[in-house]
Amino acid sequence: MNVIRETQKKYCSRSMITAIVTGFLLIIAGQSSIGKGLILGTLFSVLNFIVMGEVLPLKVGKTRRKASFIAFGSIISRYILLAVPIIMGIKFVQFNLCSVIVGIFMVQIMILSEHIKNAFFFMRKH
Repeated sequence: MNVIRETQKKYCSRSMITAIVTGFLLIIAGQSSIGKGLILGTLFSVLNFIVMGEVLPLKVGKTRRKASFIAFGSIISRYILLAVPIIMGIKFVQFNLCSVIVGIFMVQIMILSEHIKNAFFFMRKH
């Protein structure tokens, strides 16, 4: 459980810091809807990642049927959670839909960027 929490803390904090700094710079540059959308999408991306980490241990040690039910419920609830910022991006002019979608993928972008960085440094050492 500690490994999951450490991973969540690492990627969620990196994602939020990146989104807040980038969003703030975009707002200063006059692109407030893009900056706000990025921050909104990232916030829900972080919430999604936390829900995923909290549900993961619930499936361990359960019967196949119970674990499948928990997994299905988790997927449905996470889809609903991620639908909220998309609907807000469509309905409200304060949020840019494209930046909301980029924000929704911010945790995954942080994970992928770390793997690419590590692969690059690994290649340079050899």
